[in-house]
Amino acid sequence: MTSINDCASALIETIPQVMQEIRRYVRSSRGTDISVVQVRVLAFLDGAPGSPLSAVAEHVGLTLPSVSSQVSNLVERGLIHRATSAADRRYVTLMLTEEGHLLLDWVRQKARNRLAADLAHLSPEQQEQLLQATTLLRSVFAAKHSEASRGAAG
Repeated sequence: MTSINDCASALIETIPQVMQEIRRYVRSSRGTDISVVQVRVLAFLDGAPGSPLSAVAEHVGLTLPSVSSQVSNLVERGLIHRATSAADRRYVTLMLTEEGHLLLDWVRQKARNRLAADLAHLSPEQQEQLLQATTLLRSVFAAKHSEASRGAAG
């Protein structure tokens, strides 16, 4: 019988390899001069529109000045809209523009196509097992994320 530690070890070993490949796909197929960090910023804002810069920095794992520079570049390119609060000019929220959504969708589709090509050799049964496993993982970590969000808000 498989232990929970075996599962955890397999995830620790496998997820970085998968993420490295996805980053490679993004770099090689983007066809633009957008960086992987900038794609991560766009992806975060796609899932959390209206987030402040500090939330983006925390998600991406960079300092506020580093993320601020990346965001400024994306604003200049018309991919992100930056809005300042009328009540507190220090509070800035960020949202994707239509161009930002289109670029992110395009980058994701390119990465998805490359990943699908890598998985094409799997049998239909293996593909179903992989889908079930990733769905289960998503539910585990979505629940954790939801709990953390509630804890931070309350």
